[in-house]
Amino acid sequence: MKECVSMEKKMRLIPYKIENITQEANEIPKGVQMIQAPEVWDKGKKGKGVRIAIIDTGCQTDHPDLKGRIAKVSKNFSDHGSPKDITDFEGHGTHVAGTIAAVLNNQGVAGVAPEAELMILKVFDRDGFAQNVNVIKAIDYAIANKARVISMSLGSQFNDPELHEAVKRAVNAEIAVICAAGNEGDGQGTTIERNYPAAYPESICVGAVDLNKNITDFTNTNDQVDLVAPGHFIQSTWNDGKYKTISGTSMATPHVSGAAALIINQCEAEFNRKLTEAEIYAQLIKRTLSLGHLKMEEGNGFLMLNQDTCQQNVSNAAANEKELVSAR
Repeated sequence: MKECVSMEKKMRLIPYKIENITQEANEIPKGVQMIQAPEVWDKGKKGKGVRIAIIDTGCQTDHPDLKGRIAKVSKNFSDHGSPKDITDFEGHGTHVAGTIAAVLNNQGVAGVAPEAELMILKVFDRDGFAQNVNVIKAIDYAIANKARVISMSLGSQFNDPELHEAVKRAVNAEIAVICAAGNEGDGQGTTIERNYPAAYPESICVGAVDLNKNITDFTNTNDQVDLVAPGHFIQSTWNDGKYKTISGTSMATPHVSGAAALIINQCEAEFNRKLTEAEIYAQLIKRTLSLGHLKMEEGNGFLMLNQDTCQQNVSNAAANEKELVSAR
């Protein structure tokens, strides 16, 4: 009984699959291209000035592709090391960081928002678990230190009311809390599989598609999925200056976290004011396109940052549907 109670108060890394590891890379990853981030960069929006908190395993701060991206206020909340020690012993957090904001330097990989600032908040202990109390402390620290986005590729099947309250506090502070849906999916779109904090209604829950925009077999499905992003064969930064290709909703989530930074750049310049969390969410959803899957699988659809392309695809889909109706 004690073990069960203990696990209810812990987060684990969402299980992921390692596909490949390399010493070098030289590309804009396919997932970054699929959500059309480079088209937004061409308009001068690269996430500059947006602070994204990554609550994860830490980060290799001296990775060549993350140079200059790590905030000085980064902090260790795990039970190992000093508060300043954000060493990533696992690699997962470094991979997430690269997908969000790896720099544009004509080598390695590029992140979705290559000029965003990353506040690394390490919560995972060496046993591979993070205590909920430390995750909550990290969320409150992100609030106090002016994060605009919190990215969490972690989870538990247990609903912790105290964690839920922390997520609510972040959202009330106008922070977009973006979370991985989970990798316990059975490949059936009608099965309900919940993973917290992603399943809280205040969170932005991200499912995964492959590089052909098919729903992956592993992605969790439920009525809280908000949108989907690339999460299969995703190449990004790894420990020791390397690069690794991984699959999981943990990899889909940072695509959306980086996209939120680009949207904040673009919309706050247009409106000349700070966006609320509800507005960030609305602008994200405005940039989705239904892939024709069940709502429990894809939510509002696939993230596409170029609104012109997204709207054109919607119009084409509507025209095709009209033709089909006429044919009947």
